[in-house]
Formats: sequence, C-alpha cells, structure tokens
Amino acid sequence: MEEKIKITDLKILGNLPDPFLMKDGTRISAPAQWEARRKEMYKDVIELQYGTQPPKPEFLRVEMIQNGRNKKAKGVQNYRITTGKKDHPVSFYMKVFLPEGEGPFPVVVDGDLCWTYCFSNDWRDALLDEGIALVMFNRTELANDIQHEGRRKGPLYDVYPEYTFGALGAWAWGFSRCVDALEGMDFIDKEHIIFTGHSRGGKTAALAGALDERAFLVNPNETNAGACSCYRIHMSAIREDGEERRSETLADLYKNFDFWLGEGMGEYTQREQDLPFDCHMLKAMIAPRTLFISEAVSDIWTNPVGTWMTTMAASEVFKFLNAPDNLFWYFRDGYHKHDLEDVKMLVNLIRHKIDGRPLNENFFRRPFAVPDLIYDWKCPEK
Repeated sequence: MEEKIKITDLKILGNLPDPFLMKDGTRISAPAQWEARRKEMYKDVIELQYGTQPPKPEFLRVEMIQNGRNKKAKGVQNYRITTGKKDHPVSFYMKVFLPEGEGPFPVVVDGDLCWTYCFSNDWRDALLDEGIALVMFNRTELANDIQHEGRRKGPLYDVYPEYTFGALGAWAWGFSRCVDALEGMDFIDKEHIIFTGHSRGGKTAALAGALDERAFLVNPNETNAGACSCYRIHMSAIREDGEERRSETLADLYKNFDFWLGEGMGEYTQREQDLPFDCHMLKAMIAPRTLFISEAVSDIWTNPVGTWMTTMAASEVFKFLNAPDNLFWYFRDGYHKHDLEDVKMLVNLIRHKIDGRPLNENFFRRPFAVPDLIYDWKCPEK
C-alpha cells in the first residue's frame, strides 16, 4: 500500500447493518435464502432511498433515425425509443457505436450523453478498439436535472404519477429500456451487457444494476453520497495537492439534490446512524453478478474511506453467494472525472471476465491507512 492521502478526521456514526439479518430477527444461513432477504431489503435500500420505482412499460418502439460511420466505429446508429403507457408515451434518444467486426459485441450502456465532458472520443475508442460496443443515452429526457427546480419535473413523472421515484429512479429506468431495445439487435451480445456512469450517472448505473439483473457487470464511477459511499462515515483528508477537503454527507446531498432521492431520506439527514441500511446493501443487491467500483484517490467529496468500507462489507455477501471473484475496486490518482484510465480499467475487467485476460495490477490497491472496520458480522458459514 502507498499512502497517497492523509486522513485528518474520521467520524463514525454507527456500525453497518448486517445484510444477512432478516427483519424478524433470524439470520439467513444458506445461499438459497438470499433472494428472500434481497426482496426484503428492497423496501429500504431502493424504496426509502430512491422512492417507489416506475414499472415495466406497456410497450416499446425502437426507431432508427440516423446511421453512419466514423474513423473508429464500424457503425454509428441513432435511435428514438418510445415507451411507457400506450395512452401516455415517453421517448428518448439512444446512440450506438459499433466496433469493426461481425459481432455479437459486448456492450457498455451509459446514460451520461447529456454531459458533454462525460463523453470522450478517447474512451469511446478505448472500448471500440477492444471489440466492445458503446450505447449512450440522454437520461435527462426522462427526468430533469435542474438544481432547486423542485421534485418530479420531467416527462416520466407525468406517465407514472402514482409512483414516488426521484430522478435517479427515472434515469435508471432508462437503462432498462435501452436493454429492452438492445435485445432486439442481433449484433449485441445479450450475455455481456455492462452499465456504467459517472457521479450522478454512477449513482444511476448502480441503481439500474441493482434493479435489472440483465446487467452482467455494473461499474459505478465516483458516485459520491447516495449510492456507493457510506452514510455512516464522514471524513476529511489531505489530497495529493496538499489541500484538505471533506466528504459529502446525506445533508449535503439532500440540500442540493433532494429531487434525486426518495422523499423519506430527508428524515435521516442529521441521523444517518438510524438508517435501516447503508451503501454496502445496494452493492450486495448486485451480487452475485460482477460489480466494479472505480474511484479517484483525491476525490475526497466521494468519501474514499466510506466507499472502501462498504465495498469490504459487501464482499461478505459476494463470498456467501460463492462469487468472491466478482467484486472489484480500484483508486486511480487524481480527482473527480470519468477518466480514460477508468475506462481502460473497465475494458481490462470486461476482457478478463470474457476472455481470461490478466487483470491490471492497479486493482485492489488501497491509497490510505487501513481504518478499523465498522461492522463485526461475517457471512454465515455454509
């Protein structure tokens, strides 16, 4: 371990809840019981945190509106997806980049087309050069992303007014509708669909991955609070540039972006220790499929210690489900962005899982002094 940041304050608000403990007080003891526990967790991890989620649509129409080529891509195809209720449809734009070759291609789905700085030709090409297709969609066509505009603004809320989902739930619904569309395309490898996104897009990818089991691999990138961090840890640290910064708390998140979350989360902004869940449980809901948490060393706002802690806690569930080799994490040098290095690490992992390529040596390197664990439970012995 090379210590790249110095932790200056670490406030622990409580221990992480035991994901193996049923609400009736019994503890599951066999992997066959996990699905029942996972369904029980849904009420807190999903509905409390993000609101009640929009349902599967009544119909789906996929229309190609443009196709072409560029220097790297065999094909660039633009689609309009129309879906929702037959008497109240909603539509959004999906862009597909295809590599050279015949396919079928594994595909990375990313909802950050609305953020120009999250879409880089370099990292698009890093995927295409390795025979991996890329799908981008504009999640803000489903729900607005305007700070302090208010809750439930955007087209999908008008389609499903009886549900309480925040913007993250609306955007995650878009991931699943892209998968619906991709299932009808013979050049896509349906067994190897990958979700990714950065920051609020990373939150969305994590939620979408927990909800949609068609995702073979889920890669939230630097999510900050509200997905892969840790509500029960507040930290400060000196970054690589010598500046001291603190992590984002639930109060910060709810003050600035309450419309992303379920309304009930506001009750916990000063008492995170009373939450019936923490971020390790969202990560656990992706098990036994592959989860890759990618972070930046000096992105202190995203809570590196808390993210590592909840990943370690989630690893107990992956072990329990006989999938210890399906949980990956790394910290790159630098700050908050969807960096080319992040994408190259994702490519390496995709090829490791599909073709057995050796893993990059930068996985599993912790860049800070090891903290005490804030949980004392382990996975049940089988």
